[in-house]
Amino acid sequence: RCNHSSNYSSIISSKLIHQLRIEAGMERLKISLTAADLVQYCQEHKRSDPLLTGINTSNPFKDKKSCVLL
Repeated sequence: RCNHSSNYSSIISSKLIHQLRIEAGMERLKISLTAADLVQYCQEHKRSDPLLTGINTSNPFKDKKSCVLL
């Protein structure tokens, strides 16, 4: 029983180390650059964003009732 637990811990540790190595190798970007790109993307796609424009009334999956938050 103890061997099973140590095998499990070893597997979890190996997966964690693998994930950390992947993350350590990722290219880091400055938030000032990525935020500007995000703002530009949002501006370019705002007409097709259902959170900004609402859901098309012809959409058959649109809820019939509206949700009111108190």
